[in-house]
Amino acid sequence: MAIVICVTNQKGGVGKTTTSVNLGYYLAKDKYRTLIVDFDPQGNATSGLGVEKSDLEATMVDVLSGRVALEGAIIPTKYKNLDLAPTTPDLANAEVELVNLKGKFSILKSALSRVASDYDYIIIDSPPSLSLLTVNGMIASNYLLLPVQTEFYALEGVAQLLTSMKLVKKAMNPGLQLLGVLATMYDKRTSLSAQVLAEIKKYFKDKTFETTIPRNVRIAEAPSHGAPVGDYDKFSKGARAYKELAREVELRTRGEK
Repeated sequence: MAIVICVTNQKGGVGKTTTSVNLGYYLAKDKYRTLIVDFDPQGNATSGLGVEKSDLEATMVDVLSGRVALEGAIIPTKYKNLDLAPTTPDLANAEVELVNLKGKFSILKSALSRVASDYDYIIIDSPPSLSLLTVNGMIASNYLLLPVQTEFYALEGVAQLLTSMKLVKKAMNPGLQLLGVLATMYDKRTSLSAQVLAEIKKYFKDKTFETTIPRNVRIAEAPSHGAPVGDYDKFSKGARAYKELAREVELRTRGEK
């Protein structure tokens, strides 16, 4: 059965989608069958993997509405072992329609149960908010991965997110764990980055990933080319960092490195 990881942070611009895409890419490179679920109405994971949204026959919008089973929305990417459940901005409208549905918190979990045996890892890219979609992602997952930008106000809102995690864990998903906190956009030349990283380590201790994701122009450029940074420039600092992150994730979830 797949290990399901929800990549989440209610604060936007912290590298959540970038982490989802690149972690998924490197897990697939390590021969793990991997599915990325684009569960953010912005649909950046979909475009970041080079998928043209106008060409899609089915998306997560159709899955949420019940028109299509998840397996009917999944498409292969151009990368071996890596599939995508794409989305479009219409997902925001679908979320509104969910509010009055019975079982609204477990729709994603039910959808993933149909394909869980087909994958080793499922990565959920959730929206930058504590929305119904995010709660669905938490309930469907084994682990949360929390990217935190190493800049001022980095930890703002994190406490609220962790409180939500505890509530979900207590009420609907007792197996949910914090996989780790990932420092992103780290600039070793600045004292601020070092200070924020120190704060993250002080607060989260061994839950902080050893890997830090640097502020790197190749990471920023890759999505505009519809590619993970490891495909766009595999020798860049950003690519090497995400490759190291994948090894840490494998170690923490499977004891493999």
